[in-house]
Amino acid sequence: MNISSEAGGSADLSGIKRGPIVAALVIGAFVAILNETLLNIAFPDLMKEFGVLPATIQWLSTAYMLVIGVLVPVTALLQQWFTTRQMFLTAMILFLVGTVICGTAPIFSMLLVGRVVQAIGTGLMLPVMMNTILVIFPPEKRGGAMGMIGLVIMFGPAIGPTLAGLIIDQLDWRWLFYLVTPLALFSVIFAAAYLKNVSDITKPKVDILSILLSSIGFGGIVYGFSKAGEGSWSAPEVVWTIVVGGIAVVLFVIRQMLMKEPILNLRAFKYPMFTLVTIMMLVLMMTLFSTMILLPLFLQTALMMTAFKAGLTLMPGGVINGIMAPISGKLFDKFGPRVLVIPGLILVMLAVWLFTGITVSTTAGYVVTLHIILLIGISLVMMPAQTTGLNELPRHLYPHGTAILNTLQQVAGAIGTALFISIMSSGTKKYMETAANPNPAEGLVAGLHDAFLIGFWIGLIALVLSFFIKRVKAPAEDAGHVPVKEQHS
Repeated sequence: MNISSEAGGSADLSGIKRGPIVAALVIGAFVAILNETLLNIAFPDLMKEFGVLPATIQWLSTAYMLVIGVLVPVTALLQQWFTTRQMFLTAMILFLVGTVICGTAPIFSMLLVGRVVQAIGTGLMLPVMMNTILVIFPPEKRGGAMGMIGLVIMFGPAIGPTLAGLIIDQLDWRWLFYLVTPLALFSVIFAAAYLKNVSDITKPKVDILSILLSSIGFGGIVYGFSKAGEGSWSAPEVVWTIVVGGIAVVLFVIRQMLMKEPILNLRAFKYPMFTLVTIMMLVLMMTLFSTMILLPLFLQTALMMTAFKAGLTLMPGGVINGIMAPISGKLFDKFGPRVLVIPGLILVMLAVWLFTGITVSTTAGYVVTLHIILLIGISLVMMPAQTTGLNELPRHLYPHGTAILNTLQQVAGAIGTALFISIMSSGTKKYMETAANPNPAEGLVAGLHDAFLIGFWIGLIALVLSFFIKRVKAPAEDAGHVPVKEQHS
C-alpha cells in the first residue's frame, strides 16, 4: 500500500460529508457480518461433502474467531500507519478474495483458507468502522450514528440463519458465498468512490515483540476456550494454550505500560467510564452468548425443529433488535445512557430468568416472545454503553479504545461459548445418570436450565455496574470538533 500519497499528519475534516462515509461503512459491515452468521447452519452439508468430523468442521468458526482475536489488537497500530481508505478498502478486498476462495473451494483445507482470509478482512474492518464514527461525529450525535451501525450488526445475524436455511434447502452451500460475492464487490466499489480519509497518521514505532505477545496471548486464550467448548476443560491442549495465552497477555500488558508509544494504549483504562463500560460489556457478552449458543440447540434438539424453522423462530427478535438500535441511539443522544442501559439490562435479566423455566412442551411462540424481550434489552444496552465509554476518551485514544473493546468482546465470546456449552453438557450428563427413565431431550433441557441460571447470575454483575453509568463530557481536545457536512440520503 502506498502511504505517502494520502498520509501526512492530521486529516482535514472540513467539507467532508458524513452520509456517503457512513453508507460505505454500513454496506461493508453488513456484508461481513451477514457472512459470519450464514455458514454455521451449513455444517452438516459441509461434513458430508468433504467427509470430515464435527471437531474438524468446527474449525471454520474457531479459526474465524481466532484470526479476529489475534488481529484486532494490532489494528490500533495499523490505523496510525494507514489511512481510513487504505484500511477499509484493504479489508473489503481481502474479504472479497476470501469469499471467492470459499465459494470455489474443491477441498476442505481450501475452504478453511478462504475463511481465514475473510476473517482478516473482518478483523481489520470493524475497529476502523467504529473509530471513523467517533472521528466524524461530535459526541452529542454519536449515539444515532452508532445506532445505525448497531442496526447492521444485529440485522445480519437476524436474517443470516433463516436465509442460509432457505438457500441450502433450495440450492447448494456454495451459493452462500456466490450471493455474498457481488455484495462484497459493490462495497469495494462504493467505498472507493465515497469513503474519505479521516484518520490521523502518526506512524509510531512498530514493536515486534508486542505484536508477538499480543498474537500469542489473545490467540491462545480464544483458541483454548474454543477447544474447551468442543470437549474437555482438562485436555492438555486446552490447559496449555490458556496458560501460555494468559502469561503472554500479562507480559503484553506490562510491556505496553512501560512503552512510550504502545501498540495498544492501555492508558485508556485510566478513564473510569471507559473501564466500567468495558467490564460491563465483557459480562454482558458472556450472558448474551449463553442464549445465542443454547437457543438453537434447544429448538432443534428438544423441540425437534428443522434448521430453517429454528432460524425463522429467532428471526423476529433479531429484526426488532435491528430496528431498535437506531432508535436507542437517538434516545441516547437526547437522554444519556442511564435511562436506557438500566431498563435494558432489567429486560435482559427477565428474559434469561424466564429461559430457566423452558421445557420440552414450551411453545415456539413463548420462545419468540422471550427472545424479543431479550434483544430489545440488548439494543438498549450495547451501543449506548459502548458510546458512553468511548466518548470519555481523547481523540488520540479512539483507535486504542475501539481495539480494546473489540478484542475483549472476542475473548468474552470464546469464554462464554465454552463456559455455557460445558455447563449444559455437565447438567445433561448428570440428569442422564440420575433419572429413573432418562430422556435425551429432557436431559438437554436440564443442562440448559443450569446454563441459563449461571448466565442469569453473571448478568446480575452487569446490572449492578449499570447503576454507576452516566453521561460524560467530551475531553478538551474534542471541544473544538471540526464541523462535518451532513448529507441525508
